[in-house]
Amino acid sequence: MCLAIPARVAELRANDIAIVDLGGVKKDISLALVEDVQVGDYVIVHVGYALTRLDPEEAEKTLALMAEAGVLS
Repeated sequence: MCLAIPARVAELRANDIAIVDLGGVKKDISLALVEDVQVGDYVIVHVGYALTRLDPEEAEKTLALMAEAGVLS
């Protein structure tokens, strides 16, 4: 089973790289597949790539549900 999760963009770097915050864990990801991402945006991340931007309210709901289900800490 594959899992794509919402993450908040914490920092933008050169060459379509961003640092995202995954519940306090910082991770480098590629933004090559998504345009116009800004710091503070939520993106869906799968295997190190942002797949799409996500509405902040939906991202928060999804993260809360995942934490409740024990998928995220």
